[in-house]
Amino acid sequence: MGIRRDKNESAAPRGDRGGDRGGDRDRGGDRDRGGDEGGERRSFHRKKGCRFCADHELKIDYKDRLILQPFFTERFKIMPRRITGNCATHQRELTLAIKRARHIAVVPYTSAQI
Repeated sequence: MGIRRDKNESAAPRGDRGGDRGGDRDRGGDRDRGGDEGGERRSFHRKKGCRFCADHELKIDYKDRLILQPFFTERFKIMPRRITGNCATHQRELTLAIKRARHIAVVPYTSAQI
């Protein structure tokens, strides 16, 4: 049937069912981990700007390895936008230029590690 309760016994509110799944979590960061006593640490990362938008004379050319080199890793993988800071338009152009440079063997597909 159901659980009988006395009139004086109140049921728990619907939102409080135990556990730590509610909205009042401690979002303090280093407070419980013994961090600085002076307050919370905050890190601020400045958004990188697109170097091709900043300098309009700098052109993306698939034949120029020196322009393409900072945009791939030591294993010659193309670096993502969030790391390089390029805008979407220039990242697409850069990806296409790197792929063209790979095709004509200006840039290798992979590193020469065995």
